Amino acid sequence: MSPPVRPPRPSMPTSTGVLRMVVGIVVIGVLVYTYVLGIPAGRADPFDYFGYFTNLTSLLAAGMLIAVGARTLRDRRPPAWLHLARGAAVTAMIVVALIYNLVVPGTGTAPGWVSVTLHLAFPLLLLVDWLVIADRPPLEWRRIWLVLPYPLLWLGVTLVRGVTDGWVPYGFLLPSRGVAQLAATVGLLMATLLVCASLVWAMSRIRVFEVAPQTPPSIGSRLRVRPTR
Repeated sequence: MSPPVRPPRPSMPTSTGVLRMVVGIVVIGVLVYTYVLGIPAGRADPFDYFGYFTNLTSLLAAGMLIAVGARTLRDRRPPAWLHLARGAAVTAMIVVALIYNLVVPGTGTAPGWVSVTLHLAFPLLLLVDWLVIADRPPLEWRRIWLVLPYPLLWLGVTLVRGVTDGWVPYGFLLPSRGVAQLAATVGLLMATLLVCASLVWAMSRIRVFEVAPQTPPSIGSRLRVRPTR
């Protein structure tokens, strides 16, 4: 007797891929709009604009979301590195939402709707997408350290800029606060990041709406040899 054939799990709806790509494109559009809006006010330096953790992280997360959406539309399983990048992006955007809404609310020169989009709506959409659409495998705990290099690199560049040209995006990173306070701030930020990463890694084990991108069967799997009588 031939082994029982398991019914395939449902493939990813096309609308999910479209929505992911639309959200990513809209966020990039908001970033471009805000950058252009600041040019007449003398804020045309892209290094300053993307020196803000919110702007740079939103750009990277939006690009990641477009890439995942494109894979979804093609009904192909994303590679392992893209799952990790997605988890790191969701983690970083949760930190963006927490820091802005709890530590520095209402700061910045962007219009209010831009702040709501980048600091609340976009992080929330990423989190809901990560939790509800279970098209990602459980992330390995031994890979959780991968959330650290990008924020640490950003912090290093920002602190060097603060010492050399006096520009920092956030007041809590001013060199005038002293080495001890800056070290404590960096430690607290990294601890917050790891706590958020632990939440995201744990959520990757939750299957709310489970789907599996399906690849076309190989040529060999389509060939069947009829048994002789």
